[in-house]
This record gives sequence, C-alpha cells and structure tokens, in this order.
Amino acid sequence: MRIAGFQKNSFVDYPGNIAAVIFTPGCNLNCYYCHNRHLISHDAHQDLYDEKAILEFLASRRTFLDGVVISGGEPTLQSDLEKFLLSVKGLGYLVKLDTNGTRPHLLKTLTEKKLVDYVAMDIKAPLWRYAEICGVDVPIHHIQESINLLIRGKCDYEFRTTLIPDLKKEDVIDMAKMIRGAKRYVLQQYRMPPHYRNDIEDIRLYQQAHHPQVFSELISIIKPMVEACFSRGI
Repeated sequence: MRIAGFQKNSFVDYPGNIAAVIFTPGCNLNCYYCHNRHLISHDAHQDLYDEKAILEFLASRRTFLDGVVISGGEPTLQSDLEKFLLSVKGLGYLVKLDTNGTRPHLLKTLTEKKLVDYVAMDIKAPLWRYAEICGVDVPIHHIQESINLLIRGKCDYEFRTTLIPDLKKEDVIDMAKMIRGAKRYVLQQYRMPPHYRNDIEDIRLYQQAHHPQVFSELISIIKPMVEACFSRGI
C-alpha cells in the first residue's frame, strides 16, 4: 500500500487508545480547508514509506500500541487497502479508518470482514452543498449509502463535521438530520490549515471561526437526534 506519512504514536486519533497513524496519498475530494492538502494529489509524494518497514515497526511496538489509524488523503482509494489491513489485524491491532464515505462498497467489505474496528466518517456539508464545499462533483448517493451502512451495521463509528465558517447553524442541523439515530456526532472547530506553497489562495480560509457558544447551541439542538453529540478542538 502507498504510505505518504507515518506517525509512530498518537493519544488523540483513536478514542481511548494509543495508536500509530498511517497517511495514504490521494483524495477524490478537494476541500479548500483541508489540513492534509499536500496529500490530495495521488502523485504528490515520490518518496513513500516502505510498507514492509512499517509492518515491522508495528510488530515491534505491539506491547505499547493498541491500534492503527488509517487516514489520508482518502484511504479507500488504495487498491490494496484490504490486503494491508489483513496484515495489520494479523499483528493483533485494533484498526480505525478515517474516510469521506464516497466508497460505500469497500466500506461494506471492510466492516463485514471485520478488518476495521472503528470508522470515523466526515460529513462535509448538507447534501445539496457537497459540491460547493468539497470542490468537486460528489456522488451523493454514495454518501447516503455509507451513512446507512454505519448506522445499521455492527462496526463502532462516529460521524464528524468540521464547522468551517461557511456552514450556518441551519446547515449543521440539516446534517444532523441526515444521520438521525447515529451513535456519535462530533463537531470539530475550524483551524486555518498550514499554507502550502503554490496552492491557490482561497479567501474563505480567512473567515472567523465559529464562537464556542455556537457549538453549545448546536449540541443542545442535535442531542435529541443522536445518541451522543459533542465538540472537539474548542
């Protein structure tokens, strides 16, 4: 599998667990506020990590680490993701997958084969604003399929939304209605992403982040719709 970044340990990326984090290159979305924008292009990284070396490291850290987070980019674009996860699970690790939900068929395969233990799916916007926020045409039915798959399935999961300034309260409430009945909905504070040279400047990046009071108000409205709703990064 193509690996463009590797963090040896993290205490925050896998709830309740100490985990290594693997970043894959390439994404099928182009969100202007992405913090991993350098990973969007499939060809952005010529110097990739050696998969065998990563697996050897994971094998050596089994007594310290609980899990492995597969992030990106969009990991489900990797053609050999399933094979790689088989190797990771063979080492006895828990696996968390970060995804944008655009590949529901693969998500279904991975969860049914129990190759992932936790899925964090980003809900970017109300369905009618997806193309605007994500910068590309998005197969909305795939987003809906992934939502339904996680809510009805047996794999542990959370949905999460970065409250970019462009999103209004009404937008977030609409998004909560999309995932009504979900186990967890996490509202994340917006931070201006690092500047990557040669990127096109987008004036939307410089808008003021939502006040913490907005999070409190939204959480009180959304709580009756889901089992748990809370914020991160406030």
